[in-house]
Amino acid sequence: MIYTVTLNPSVDYVVEVEDFAVGKLNRSKSDLKLPGGKGINVSLVLKRLGTESRALGFIGGFTGFFIESFLKRENIQTDFVQVNEDTRINIKLKTGGETEINGSGPHISTEKYEEFLGKLDQLTNEDIIVFSGSIPKSLSPDVYSGLIHVCKEKGVKVVADVSGAALKSVIRAKPFLVKPNHHELGEIFKTSIETIEDAAFYGKKLVEMGVENVIISMAEKGALFINKKALYHANAPKGELKNSVGAGDSVVGGFLSAYATRKDYQEAFRMGTAAGSATAFSMELCKKEDVFTLLTQVEITHL
Repeated sequence: MIYTVTLNPSVDYVVEVEDFAVGKLNRSKSDLKLPGGKGINVSLVLKRLGTESRALGFIGGFTGFFIESFLKRENIQTDFVQVNEDTRINIKLKTGGETEINGSGPHISTEKYEEFLGKLDQLTNEDIIVFSGSIPKSLSPDVYSGLIHVCKEKGVKVVADVSGAALKSVIRAKPFLVKPNHHELGEIFKTSIETIEDAAFYGKKLVEMGVENVIISMAEKGALFINKKALYHANAPKGELKNSVGAGDSVVGGFLSAYATRKDYQEAFRMGTAAGSATAFSMELCKKEDVFTLLTQVEITHL
């Protein structure tokens, strides 16, 4: 089973406004309410590609109810911990460019966190778990590192898609897979990464530090996959960029959907690249038919 963990999920309120004016009444051209959070996105992509998962994390209030109801309608298994405060709302304002206003999220008590840890007891060495997204302010900035150690003791393969200080902490825990973009990779090593060669050089350093597999997304320059035995480059399929939200999560979902069935890194990387592009070319998360259409455009080069 694949488990996804979203510690700080959200309801994403996506609003499109033409000629937005600060301090005045604005009327939306369109709006959309969706469950948000990187782990939840991974579960949604996995389901669309025919792979089962179970979504874990913390939810609360009417917004938490919306998230759980949405996932159940999609036939996605859930096992959230219920907290007392409302799950946050994130506003995605599309008006020419894209502006985001993210809520801070509910307080997670020690008791609720212990309840969450108890849910990890069911994991075995046959499972994969995905930790991704922001950390609630009430939890330690190093929480992911501790969770990775708990899971690795059970032989669970751990995927981590986080950024900033959390990413540095995660790397020290030596997970199965991390997926930074080239900007995040540059932040780790305090440098600017602009070329495929730069990304490959620093991606190999992550492997030397103990990370088993690394995917580095580089926008229009494609992506890299690196481990001790392989260095692959995937081109970026052609299409119109419509939406950056969820593209990275779709790379993870696409990769795991293929890896879970075939254990083939190259084909999993190809599927992840196609899924990420399909989301980027859509106003929402990728659809299976679009992923498989783009799959024919993804060429893998051994570097």
